[in-house]
Amino acid sequence: MTEWSVTEPTKLTPAGPVTRLQVRVVNGAVNVVGTEEATARVEVSEIEGPPLIVSQEGSTLTVSYEDLHWKGILKWLDGRGMRRRAVVSVAVPAGVDVEVGVVGAEAVVSGIRGRTEVRGVTGDTTLVGLSGPVRAETVSGALEAQSVTGALRVNSVTGDVTVIEGAGASVTADTVSGDMVIDLAAAGQDGPPADIRLTSVSGEVAIRLPHPGDARVEATTTSGSLSNAFEDLRVGGQWGAKSLTGTLGSGRGTLKATTLSGSIALLRRPEPDEDADAPAPPAHSSTGKVL
Repeated sequence: MTEWSVTEPTKLTPAGPVTRLQVRVVNGAVNVVGTEEATARVEVSEIEGPPLIVSQEGSTLTVSYEDLHWKGILKWLDGRGMRRRAVVSVAVPAGVDVEVGVVGAEAVVSGIRGRTEVRGVTGDTTLVGLSGPVRAETVSGALEAQSVTGALRVNSVTGDVTVIEGAGASVTADTVSGDMVIDLAAAGQDGPPADIRLTSVSGEVAIRLPHPGDARVEATTTSGSLSNAFEDLRVGGQWGAKSLTGTLGSGRGTLKATTLSGSIALLRRPEPDEDADAPAPPAHSSTGKVL
């Protein structure tokens, strides 16, 4: 096992192959990027408070504090975090598995083909171009996933969830009061059917589907409102609970959205030949957000 105690800005190049990366930081920022290089590189550009411990055991590379552990990261809310801050960038081979835990820090993970797991208390999380399975949990930070093709699972309490150009076959998102904006790209005919499952208590949900769509749709809300841009879907219920059901295209995929008091809006992307010479105007969901 090789270990470094980092107390000032530094750059490290661990020796040997890396197949698993673990990063846990309080305040500041974490940036993890997948590359086609065979080795990993670590840069700590800012650090305050206790040292960061960078260690390599076998093919596992870890960047963390001695007292910050993965299992307890979502409960790490005491005053210890006020005395520390770090900005960490890590470049790793794209095929590695990545675990990032942040408390009050922003996290960006891009270009990873392996499994990605992110846990955060506060601070925004951005996921870009991930092709492996993705699991993200956040208490109050917003999460944005762009061009993610791997299966995506998100759990949030109050943080908003935004998926842009979502091309994965599976998206599962649960929030308590956070809003969700899900923009789905068209899937190829040879790809697996989409499986989209969204649940919120009071958060609003806006979903933009490719046109023509290809999914069985079931959207229900107990006391929220429903809006729909697809003629093939039926709205049921007049008082209290409302539902939106039907089949788009051949119905290969599945879309289920459920809220207690949040509104649900189903929007459609323009057809490929619509306004081909000019960009399509932004679509506004019932949440007021731009898709």
